[in-house]
Amino acid sequence: MHNPLAKKDTKNSDRSLVEKSLNGNRNALDELIRKHQPFIYNVAWKMTHNPTDAKDLTQEVLIKVITNLSQFSFKSAFQTWLYRIVVNEFLQTKRKSKNPQFVSFEYYGDTLDNIPNPALTKEEEIEYAELSKEMQISCMSGMLMCLNEEQRLIYILGDTFGIDHNLGADIFEISPQNFRIKLHRARKELYNFMNNKCGLVKKSNPCRCPKKTKALKQSGYLNEDTMVFNIDTTKKIKDYASKNHTELMDTIEDKYTELFREHPTKEDFGKKTIVDELLKDDDLRKHLRIN
Repeated sequence: MHNPLAKKDTKNSDRSLVEKSLNGNRNALDELIRKHQPFIYNVAWKMTHNPTDAKDLTQEVLIKVITNLSQFSFKSAFQTWLYRIVVNEFLQTKRKSKNPQFVSFEYYGDTLDNIPNPALTKEEEIEYAELSKEMQISCMSGMLMCLNEEQRLIYILGDTFGIDHNLGADIFEISPQNFRIKLHRARKELYNFMNNKCGLVKKSNPCRCPKKTKALKQSGYLNEDTMVFNIDTTKKIKDYASKNHTELMDTIEDKYTELFREHPTKEDFGKKTIVDELLKDDDLRKHLRIN
């Protein structure tokens, strides 16, 4: 998946597509939206813990981008302008998780503790391997949901997707120092919880994904046919996270960051995509004089 916030991304390609789009070129607008849609969706997916909510939120963002494209003044990089819209929309959304376990880290920890830890045979470890990965990603996604919206978004962009702190500061319209402080606070809350609960970062912690997986499958909460996070048409975040993100290199925090970057991302949106739905909307087409 293309990461439009990586340093290697070229500003001129976006500028040209925006100019052509404003002149009514539907193909240019299609290319511009398709370029940014996967990244927006995957950030939304991590923000909401729900693929359906992520699609709705992505569509709302893209509608706002299309209807406000004429307001882009070319004074800054298009990606900065676009992701300010993304940030504002994600932070202002009224969607709240309907799952009470995400109220706080304390409540979420108690929820995990209440899931049994049945013994596993070697055969069961193999049998539950893929479902266990689903459990692990879902659990860690739930940890992110325990952060407040701003902390969650800063952590997702700053650590999971590895954007440069200066770019992050521009997008959030704060100073680089303030961005780093906010990111540090989000890390601290998240990592403190993981240190106390997660067996992935500390072997002495009792929580083990395979054992929880067996218990949840037996109770009907997990099933190989209904996996949401461990999906087939994915790439891993680490495959395209910015290689220029140096602040965490060679530190103990890399271990935590790597766990989140290992999570899949959705790239294949099928034949009927959000882009297709938007560009067939007559009202939106009128905004850009698209034929």
